[in-house]
Amino acid sequence: MPAFALALGYLATLLGPLALAAWRGPAPRSPADELASGAGMMALSIILVEFALSGRFAVISRRTGLDATMRMHQLFARTALALALVHPFLYRAPAAPPPPWDPTRQGVIAHEPWALAGGIAAWLILPALSLSAIGRDALGWRHETWRLTHGALALAALGGALHHALSAGRYAAEPTLAAVWIAGSALAALSLLWARIGRPLALARRPWRIAALAPAAEGVWRLRLEPDGWRGFRYTAGQFAWLKLACGPFSIREHPFSIASAPASGDGLEFLIKELGDFTSRIGALEVGARAWVDGPHGALTIEGRPAPRVALIAGGVGIAPLLGIARQMALTNDPRPLTLVYGNRRAEQIVHADELEALAARPRTRVALALAEPPPGWRGHRGVIDPGLIRALFGAPEHRDTLFLLCGPPAMMESVEGALIALGVPARRILFERFRHD
Repeated sequence: MPAFALALGYLATLLGPLALAAWRGPAPRSPADELASGAGMMALSIILVEFALSGRFAVISRRTGLDATMRMHQLFARTALALALVHPFLYRAPAAPPPPWDPTRQGVIAHEPWALAGGIAAWLILPALSLSAIGRDALGWRHETWRLTHGALALAALGGALHHALSAGRYAAEPTLAAVWIAGSALAALSLLWARIGRPLALARRPWRIAALAPAAEGVWRLRLEPDGWRGFRYTAGQFAWLKLACGPFSIREHPFSIASAPASGDGLEFLIKELGDFTSRIGALEVGARAWVDGPHGALTIEGRPAPRVALIAGGVGIAPLLGIARQMALTNDPRPLTLVYGNRRAEQIVHADELEALAARPRTRVALALAEPPPGWRGHRGVIDPGLIRALFGAPEHRDTLFLLCGPPAMMESVEGALIALGVPARRILFERFRHD
């Protein structure tokens, strides 16, 4: 889905209930009370949108990228929290039973405990939901535990907010708006049900097998998967997938890894996995021949559909994986555009596929620049990290303002490189990157 159409869809979802309330609802209250009602309705609309944003639907993230989708998810979540927190304090009308001459409660607001209970529950749950997401590392929970808790809290917040809107909401007394809230909540719940049951069922019908597992560099493993009984899925070089390894398709233990192989190389998938956390530190213990489950492809870190006279790939550490897939695809399809690959590591032993990179550098119109923070004696590449100085040396010529840049690596490196490129006059739209971690 094009990003512009997606933005319009989000806007319609967020503002549609407000427009419907203004069109079909009763006579308005005071400005302060209308603002309070609007804040509550807007918060509920955002909560509904959040389920779609976090559902990992390719139709949503294919064009915008998971990075932009998750940033929208964060921004919307914090906006919904702020709106929900101020919602009850904006009212100026008294909480009292409506008098006989005011059946639409124009001069009072709901006061019945049963009508307020859902709203109070959602008001308490939303801060816990947001704070547990922002500080999930400080909690010390396993990712799977946090993910289950996050989903349960989100569903509870939605249930409380829906109950409050239908029982205490003045505008929700209008059947059309009530139907919108109910239908939207049902779709949100179905999206969560799809993520927990529907998607695993789909994965179970399309298994993969571990075809090869071997060290690729110091602390990095090369994992090769082949489709088991089917032809595999179509993907674009630079995308990533969520892998379920050493578990069944219904397990919530899954991890995102970039695809390092090229679509033109066949049906199999190659991943470069660095030993980092609780799961990846045991990656070498996987058994060749064991089944695996792959949810993908995802992501928009690709050169497909983005015309550019030149391509530059800038990687740090295991961030080489998606960019290596792009370089391989360009080589296999004889892409005529000049290619520059910049690849940084701490030590020479951490360079992945050094022989392949050397062969790649021998291709016409291809330049490979390797950087080491701790180079060995006699090192011919760049000494130091990938910094603005190296970026200026490689891409300082005016012609590179039209180059398409793709970045993948540590966040600090990507921020530094992005800033250096923008300072050289490269438009932000020509600098692409995605993150797997968001604060």
